[in-house]
Amino acid sequence: MLIQNASWIEKKNAESTVVPVFRRTFSCASPVRNACLEVTCDGVYEAVLNDRRVGRFILAPGWTEYRKRLQVQSYDVTELLQEDNTLDITVANGWYRRTNAPWTGTRNPDEFLPAMAIAALRLSYADGREEVILTDERWQVSESNVTLSGIFIGEDADMTRSLDFEPAKTCDYPKAMLIPQEGPEVHEQETVYPGRSFHTPKGEWVIDFGQNLTGYMAFELTARAGERLSISTAEVLDRDGNFYTANYRSARSQLHYICKDGHQAYRPRFTFFGFRYLRIDEAPEGFTADQIHAVVLHSEMTRTGWLESTDPMLNQLFSNTIWSQKGNYLDIPTDCPQRDERYGWTGDGQIFCRAATYQYDVRQFFRKWLADMRAAQHDNGWVPDVVPSLTAYKPGGAGWSDSVTIIPWQLYETYGDISFLADMYPAMEKWIAYIPTVSTTPDLWTGCWTYGDWLALDQPDDWVPADMEQAKRGYSDDDLVCSAFYANSVSIVIRAGEILGRDVSRYEDLYSRITAKFKATFGGKLNTQTEKVLALHFGLADDPQALADVLAEQIVACGTHLQTGLLGTPYLLHELSRYGHANLAWSLLLRKEYPGWLYSVSRSATTTWEHWDGIKPDGTFWSDDMNSYNHYAYASVADWVFGVACGIQPAAPGFARAVIAPKPDARLNGLSAILDTVHGRIRSAWKHMADGIRYEIDVPVAAEIILNGESRKVSPGKYVILVPDES
Repeated sequence: MLIQNASWIEKKNAESTVVPVFRRTFSCASPVRNACLEVTCDGVYEAVLNDRRVGRFILAPGWTEYRKRLQVQSYDVTELLQEDNTLDITVANGWYRRTNAPWTGTRNPDEFLPAMAIAALRLSYADGREEVILTDERWQVSESNVTLSGIFIGEDADMTRSLDFEPAKTCDYPKAMLIPQEGPEVHEQETVYPGRSFHTPKGEWVIDFGQNLTGYMAFELTARAGERLSISTAEVLDRDGNFYTANYRSARSQLHYICKDGHQAYRPRFTFFGFRYLRIDEAPEGFTADQIHAVVLHSEMTRTGWLESTDPMLNQLFSNTIWSQKGNYLDIPTDCPQRDERYGWTGDGQIFCRAATYQYDVRQFFRKWLADMRAAQHDNGWVPDVVPSLTAYKPGGAGWSDSVTIIPWQLYETYGDISFLADMYPAMEKWIAYIPTVSTTPDLWTGCWTYGDWLALDQPDDWVPADMEQAKRGYSDDDLVCSAFYANSVSIVIRAGEILGRDVSRYEDLYSRITAKFKATFGGKLNTQTEKVLALHFGLADDPQALADVLAEQIVACGTHLQTGLLGTPYLLHELSRYGHANLAWSLLLRKEYPGWLYSVSRSATTTWEHWDGIKPDGTFWSDDMNSYNHYAYASVADWVFGVACGIQPAAPGFARAVIAPKPDARLNGLSAILDTVHGRIRSAWKHMADGIRYEIDVPVAAEIILNGESRKVSPGKYVILVPDES
């Protein structure tokens, strides 16, 4: 990359809150055939050439494992050139220098890492000459009109500020971590207009967009210089109908804009928000809700999956899963887009991965994130709980660090792309080699930190947890949960190794020892719903049918509701359906009371929640501390709807062959799924008719259709089959 010849530049003695703009003027004396700009920074940037924005990438260069990987963007800027040119690069803190991250530079840790940029502009003239403009001491720098910016802060802009340029300072900062752009760019995707504007009981002016979303507000107005527009964001209102922001914790999440004179338009340039509601805290005279709208941001992805039913509440749930994926697939798979967190939690990432691959084409998205996972993995093999690991706490434990095996395997199953396995196989091996070095029991995974079955609902009434963190981990045996995921990761390494032509004999021996030790140690102690589900899903039960029957009885006995947390819930409906309890799985899906997927829908949710009772039946909140209303983990139920309710299953990697085995339910009149695979579109729909169930099935590949236990082998084509309803 040409950028390797450039120098990092900064503003001398700038405070950490300064958002500098770097400027270079130059002339093109003759026609330019082609012009390419390479650029990146240690935050997020916006490049502007002759008052026109360069590219569509919002929040470039994105979030990577910055110590080892910093993406460089290349833009064709030929059409933006004039005879005399001004190139501006404005740099804000972004993720690199976020307020809750440890210092990450190579200088004295007592010093902050200043805003820096590096760029190279290649001009290829029509006469064959070439000119290269690099960032160096010939650039100028000033504080920009953005006076404060941060991922959690929001943004402040003063359009009355005059820019005062001075020579930029070159600085000695590494360039070895610079890599070409890998991930899909974050773009503006949709516009959402206000649904209503009202005043709360407290008298505050609030605008409701009718949809919880990730992005920012944009406005256009006419004002006098010095007038202010100040806006706060929120996901929900409290039970009295007032604006509520406590669940944002320390995230300020506001926009403060000082107007210039006359007509103007603005949208934040270096941050994003998670919100449904905007509170107008201050506005120029005459400002109305019609002058503002919301812009949805997410990584560029192609939609591949659609679900539709005859039940409006179920359709809203399907919509919520889509919006939560869009809202949290912003350069990395975050847990939430609004509070002072927004991390790439590895556990949440693997929990939702299958559903994610059905709803969107996420190959490029995950290829980049898995590369960061490899870069973040420690030499001894442990995988952080969040990736990028700028804010990592500790080894992730069962179901979190295991994302290093689970995600690439799922990507291989959905897309049939062996490169996901080849790229990740060394990291998989390192991970399963790490576990025995910390476990207190040979051939099991015991005695180690874990998040457990996070947020499970299975604690006995008389249980007294040691602390709040233990309470959140649920009542399942931590050693059992860890050992089950250990077995699963070893199993994946065996399957992946066989596909890659590796010698997996030592892993087969290890897997045999783990399964035998697991059954001997935990086989008679499968108490919680999650313990049973994990034993079933990972093939660790001596008598799977008997265990599934006990699980079903346990669910009915507690009021026909789930008690599973983050690790048990994604597999629960699958295992019930696999062993003849599809009717019970449907009961859980259709449950409108807490805890259930349709409970949040009954509370007007437009995204999936972190907690089943994020808003309680009486209108109060689960808590202020950890209560996101845009969390995709429980949206993983979408993969059960695709794969079981509509029955679309891969019979070969990438759906090169398919099995269509839907499991309809009498409580729903009809259901349809469309899945665009790498081999073409699959459609599976069913509808209750007077004389039976009508199935409409389209397959682009050879498939096996299984209806009411009867199997049909079919060629690619469209099929309509009426089957007597035996329910």
